[in-house]
Amino acid sequence: MIQKSKPLFQLGRTVATHGALDALQKNNQSPLEFFERHKHGDWSELCSEDRQTNEQALKDGDRIFSVYHLKDNTKIWVITEADRSATTILLPEEY
Repeated sequence: MIQKSKPLFQLGRTVATHGALDALQKNNQSPLEFFERHKHGDWSELCSEDRQTNEQALKDGDRIFSVYHLKDNTKIWVITEADRSATTILLPEEY
């Protein structure tokens, strides 16, 4: 049996913008996949500097940011607020 790693932080309330939900539906992908990857430290397509910022945010309680691409190459962002009250999936142009 494969053990899942323990989540690195709490997501809080999980939400998604209309644009992100439309893109996910178009690609037949679930937001849960990306929430899971995000909370387990799979920051996906971040540069090393942004990865270090996320690692520091785990210690300092700052905002955590991930970037992913859907099957059709649509870019989505996942952002957890510094106070861990909410995590949002959105398209970059919706920021």
